[in-house]
Amino acid sequence: MTIHPEEVQIQNGGRRDMEVPASLMGRMAPPLRIEGAVQAVRRPAARPVPIPVPLATGHRFLIYKQDPSVTGLGVRPVFVPTVVLNGPADARVQTELQGATPVARNANGDFVFTPNTPQFDCAHAFAVVRQTLAMYERHNGGDPIPFAWNVGGNTDRITVFPHAAEGANAFYSRTAKALKFLFFTPQGQPPSNVLYTCRSLDIVSHETGHSVLDGLKPGWLAAGNPPQTGGLHESFGDLTAIFLALSQPDQAEAFVALTKANLHDKSFLPELAEEFGKALGMPAGLRNADNDLKLSEVGNEVHAISQVFTGAVYDVLADVYLFETARQRRTRDATILLIEVANQLCKLLFDAIVAAPATGARYVDVANKMLQISASRGDPAIYRTFIRNRFAVREITTAATPLRDLMSGEMRMTDADYTGDGQDVTEVEPHDEHSASLRAEQDRSLCCGTMQMPEYQVVDREKLAKRGSLEDDDILRDELDELRRAFSK
Repeated sequence: MTIHPEEVQIQNGGRRDMEVPASLMGRMAPPLRIEGAVQAVRRPAARPVPIPVPLATGHRFLIYKQDPSVTGLGVRPVFVPTVVLNGPADARVQTELQGATPVARNANGDFVFTPNTPQFDCAHAFAVVRQTLAMYERHNGGDPIPFAWNVGGNTDRITVFPHAAEGANAFYSRTAKALKFLFFTPQGQPPSNVLYTCRSLDIVSHETGHSVLDGLKPGWLAAGNPPQTGGLHESFGDLTAIFLALSQPDQAEAFVALTKANLHDKSFLPELAEEFGKALGMPAGLRNADNDLKLSEVGNEVHAISQVFTGAVYDVLADVYLFETARQRRTRDATILLIEVANQLCKLLFDAIVAAPATGARYVDVANKMLQISASRGDPAIYRTFIRNRFAVREITTAATPLRDLMSGEMRMTDADYTGDGQDVTEVEPHDEHSASLRAEQDRSLCCGTMQMPEYQVVDREKLAKRGSLEDDDILRDELDELRRAFSK
């Protein structure tokens, strides 16, 4: 196409400027279009049929799509389809970092900043928290999930502290109504090599998972519950990170290409907080969901116990995906299929947890709810076979059907009606009612900061289960009562 000089040049005080022809204006990105620039040439003709205009609500964020050590995914933009104020802040979440917040939107209304700056850390942490909440709200029928203090009309937000303090940890606190992400210099590293936990999608989504579960089951964080209840909390955080990753098409596609659609191949998906784990001398992340741990191997330490439940659910995910891939490989894309299978299993787990006991929840309680809900929604019978088998082989439940096919590798993975012996059982018993994971006190010594908060150690589970805000006096209640008795004499 030829553009004649007289069409694009105008005289302006002795200086010749370039003016963009109307025919090219439509090809320019919106940020480059200047109001009134076309008027000097001509206005575009009105369209006889109106063009639908997409909703303008929402903002772009630049985030780490996985752990910072997963360089293949790196930093990418995401879209948060809600109104976000400078902060970032919205109706549910706000961000606080001294000297940085409130972080302001850029000229395009987005929160896109140079990676690893304080502004980036605020935007990244906020966006991952928001994505996590949105994932579970979708499973909640679109209804907002209250934080534990959102009762009686209370709408207080949760506050995200990207650089809360120095230390190798991160935690959720109901008392502070906060998610706090710490930072530290790994041993043997120069002072400039600071590791910020807020930059890991795994860590941010894990801690957000604690806050979501505390809103759903406020009694579960109490140390007075059996160790398995504490294990459910830590496992929910880890599974939240996995399900959030698989809800994002670019992560799911990268995983499928990397592993050739094999959930048991080594990858970034089951390895959680790789950078953090490596800094502590753990080559495969803080934890790995693709494990073979059994309850008899973990005692009463909550983080270890959690990996048994996480591993069972991860195995169910792999089994269902293999079954659906075999059934639909000629008609469905492998990445889309993985996203759908993960979404369905996440919804099943979410519904099972909602239906589980308010306090003292055991792994078998959640497993039975998964079986019953799966049957009620018409899943293939083989789904429940996977659930029964994977929980039984972990010594969580009794084996209602023989495990010989599973242990010999002869399961009919393409038969939707397969149960092992023809029985579609939807209720099983605990494998060992005398297990330390059910009877001992919780050992939280290796847990994330959430489980070590004093509010969950000393406030009894009935008080926690009632929901509502917690004050410092609630934590000191027993000591204060003792002092009142002493001073009233």
